[in-house]
Amino acid sequence: MMGERNRQEFHVDAVIENIGKVTEFVDSQLEAYDCPVKAQMQIDIAIDELFGNIAHYAYNPDVGPATVQVEVTEEPLAVIITFIDQGVPYDPLAKADPDVNLSLEEREAGGLGIFMVKKTMDEISYEYRDGQNILKIKKKF
Repeated sequence: MMGERNRQEFHVDAVIENIGKVTEFVDSQLEAYDCPVKAQMQIDIAIDELFGNIAHYAYNPDVGPATVQVEVTEEPLAVIITFIDQGVPYDPLAKADPDVNLSLEEREAGGLGIFMVKKTMDEISYEYRDGQNILKIKKKF
């Protein structure tokens, strides 16, 4: 392999308790590439939000598997994190962005986390394919 792409996979139960494990797994990959602290913090927040969504919605009330792939591309240096589960189809991007001009009381609950992820990541995409939710985020360093 030419080192063009380095992809690691992590398989874990889609439960809230595993957010920490997923974050550690991703962070260990990022540290190998000297990811800036600010970008890493934004990625960690994204993991918390996105993996939390999977844990809440994918298999509820059951527990099912999730796969997290971390891929680092070199030109430009960026990380692509893919979350895959076989739960119910759920597109977190389908939700309209919250109206941040409204007061907290007026806003709909939820949706702010995904909004933050959209704002801080360079790319975010969702597809439902072959019975799987596939959500990708990309962040350039």
